[in-house]
Amino acid sequence: MSPRFVIVCGSGGVGKTTASAAIGLQAARAGDRVLVVTVDPARRLAQALGLEEIGHDTVEVPVEGEGRLQVAMLDTKAGWDALIRRHARDNATAERVLRNPLYANITARFVNSHDYIAMEQVHELSRGTDHDLVVIDTPPSRNALDLLDAPRKMREFFGGRLIQWLTLPYKSRVLTFASRPFLQIADRLLGATFLGDVSEFFALLQTMEKGFVNRATETERLLSSPTVTCVIVASGEPESTDEAAHLARELARRNMTLASVVVNRVVEDVSVELPSVEEVVRHVTSVAASDAATALAEVRAVVDEIAVTAGRHRVGVDRLSSIGVPVAVVCDAQPGDSPVEVLEAMVTRLSRA
Repeated sequence: MSPRFVIVCGSGGVGKTTASAAIGLQAARAGDRVLVVTVDPARRLAQALGLEEIGHDTVEVPVEGEGRLQVAMLDTKAGWDALIRRHARDNATAERVLRNPLYANITARFVNSHDYIAMEQVHELSRGTDHDLVVIDTPPSRNALDLLDAPRKMREFFGGRLIQWLTLPYKSRVLTFASRPFLQIADRLLGATFLGDVSEFFALLQTMEKGFVNRATETERLLSSPTVTCVIVASGEPESTDEAAHLARELARRNMTLASVVVNRVVEDVSVELPSVEEVVRHVTSVAASDAATALAEVRAVVDEIAVTAGRHRVGVDRLSSIGVPVAVVCDAQPGDSPVEVLEAMVTRLSRA
């Protein structure tokens, strides 16, 4: 059976990686074989799961029950190397691309290459049977949209004019008179072989067009299929709820399924009845009335600030509840809570939602 996918996305700093780990841990404890893949290069997933580090190779996380939890981090270079070898017409062509002096630099910046490799991995995992659920932890939401759009951008790239221009020097030794001054300047500034290396790289890449475009098209279909669902993570702050609402609209526009919204780090209102100055002085005889008044004013200021924040967060939760999908509200962590404790609190709240 092909695995199901949950793509976890949202603005930065809202506990998105913790939510990804919590979703994976919850499913594994329920008996599923789960893989959590982090696309976010911040590498916080290992800390949340109590691991020292996570690399390209999968790492097993001990869980209770019959399920299985594995985690891994996307390796862009290894992904591109595998992609080139898969789509090249023969080994010689693949090696020419991999040895091209600009290969590493270009693929690191080329058409959101990190995002494309992530979606390529989703496609590859969709063909396997080793996992029941795959959780994808994405970068902050604007980048998450880039990630979701990467297959389309790759498909459009091969059909665009840019690749035709980039491959022209390689395909034709006869250049127009008008282009020669530009090429002479480029040679002096960048080196005589620079344009040749660029042209050769993209010409070789163009020979793989059919494979790239077919996979990109298949990945686009996969993302809008019932197999893939999304979870948005936000805080209760206005900027984050604005971002989450925007992301929900964009997912709908892409015909992708939004399963739920997690509103994390929500501050709850506290009901505190403070004593009077006279009561403080009566019970703590060593405290002067002026000092008691000052201390009570400082406590009142903190309580009022919490009340204002809680009210702001209530508005945010109500706004995200209007999207029309289940909303899980997770209260703010307490000072001193470890990453593992924060993760367990998230698992508990998600299981109740």
